[in-house]
Amino acid sequence: MPEAAPPRATAPPAPTSTPGDSHRTGVRPGLVLATVSVCQLMVTLDASIVNIALPAMGESLGFADGSLPWVVNAYALAFGGLLLLGGRIADLVGHRRALLSGLVLFGLASVLGGFAQTPAQLVAARAGQGVAAAVLAPIGLTLIMVTFAEGAARARALGIWSMVTAGGSALGVLLGGVLTDLLDWRWVFFVNAPIVLVGLLLAVRSVPVGRPSLTGRPDVPGAVLGTGAMTVLVYGLMETDRHPWGSARTLGTLGAAVLLGLLFLLWEARFARAPIVRLGVLRERTAWLSSLLVTLLGAGMLAGFYFSSLFLQNVLGYGPLAAGAAFLPFCAGTAAGSMIASRLTARFGGRATLTGALLLSALGMLWFGGLALDSDYLTGFAGPSIVASVGVGICMVANTAMGTSGVDPREAGLVSGLLNAGRQCGGSIGLAVLSTLAVAATRRAATDGDTARAALAAGYDHAFVITAGLLGVAALVAVLFVPPRRTAERSARASGSGSASKSKSKSGTTEASARQ
Repeated sequence: MPEAAPPRATAPPAPTSTPGDSHRTGVRPGLVLATVSVCQLMVTLDASIVNIALPAMGESLGFADGSLPWVVNAYALAFGGLLLLGGRIADLVGHRRALLSGLVLFGLASVLGGFAQTPAQLVAARAGQGVAAAVLAPIGLTLIMVTFAEGAARARALGIWSMVTAGGSALGVLLGGVLTDLLDWRWVFFVNAPIVLVGLLLAVRSVPVGRPSLTGRPDVPGAVLGTGAMTVLVYGLMETDRHPWGSARTLGTLGAAVLLGLLFLLWEARFARAPIVRLGVLRERTAWLSSLLVTLLGAGMLAGFYFSSLFLQNVLGYGPLAAGAAFLPFCAGTAAGSMIASRLTARFGGRATLTGALLLSALGMLWFGGLALDSDYLTGFAGPSIVASVGVGICMVANTAMGTSGVDPREAGLVSGLLNAGRQCGGSIGLAVLSTLAVAATRRAATDGDTARAALAAGYDHAFVITAGLLGVAALVAVLFVPPRRTAERSARASGSGSASKSKSKSGTTEASARQ
């Protein structure tokens, strides 16, 4: 008879430190927050910093038609697909070691991207950045949860972390334009070197050397299946501009993605000894709901940045510097929305705040859908930028707060991974679908006799309108499933009490095992 497999763990491991005990371990919370903010800024910055530089990259390296989005997708796919494994790696080797390794890998991939001579080399470097980001991103929220005590201090830290997350993408577009115009597109990669250096110095000083909280091997098969499913799915969607939706190639590719996804779920539920996704956590409403909302928001955000930057350059004739500067209102609006999100949530509750923020974002994208060849900057671009960005900033902070409320600190890394994976994978899938639809709309307009610029404008406007629809669907989900304010408060109190009891029980069990 074959040997029985050892039982799988049904609960997360005990943490190496007690949340809020930084005053006893000598950890300086301010430096920890600065460290995770620098890492998160770089991770989100590089999701959008290449957008303004895409035309220059395509011309310099000779990208084939329709292949340029892979500069964006290679990063998003590696990042989103490996996020959950990245969190497990941090548990296996320790947060400090994982953080330092991720920063070094990010810096190396960035330098290689700056020296790329072919499209394949550039896409490979972007994938390397995504792998490093998948290691760095889950650590940030986990370190906040174990460093800051429950209450006002943790709320302020989460607000700053969420603001950096929301504002990094907008800042990336601005910085990308400045670097591309004043220096060269390669500097959108080289600029990461000093950021990595600052991150390494802060990490050495702020993150203590701790023992890993897990033993054993990471769930490599789960990571391969999950990443493979996402990669095949996005590839199949991107190819629909050349192969119709009903073609054997498209149906076969999408079918393979579904099969890989089902195998991933089966492996995680039945066979993985230390699954990268403990599926039981998705029974919590806040976990699956926040992940769904951030997936839809991620699709809208990434597509919005991508198409608006192309519209400015390919239709309105902006140079890289002018296009980057055009995103200043978006940066300001995102920061403003992030700063007022906590107060709005405290006053009106999560459901009203999230619904209003998503509708505001949808309105901004719908306004973008009216861009034309003769649009002026103030009413055609700055206006919708402010409306959409304020909504995005509010939604990012409110959704993160909802997703982490009542979560056992030992599962903070898993929940952080789910939220980051949702945003990245949603953005990648959304960009693939919307790029295909935009190309189709452009071809229809060209067939009807429109000029090349007018046809491009029609395609981009079509993508903006669909993006507004996605955000509208997210608002509907928030109305239907986010609990009312009083219900959410009662659930949070009950969850907090339950988590505290479980933590004490598990802590006692761990100490007893250690004595034995």
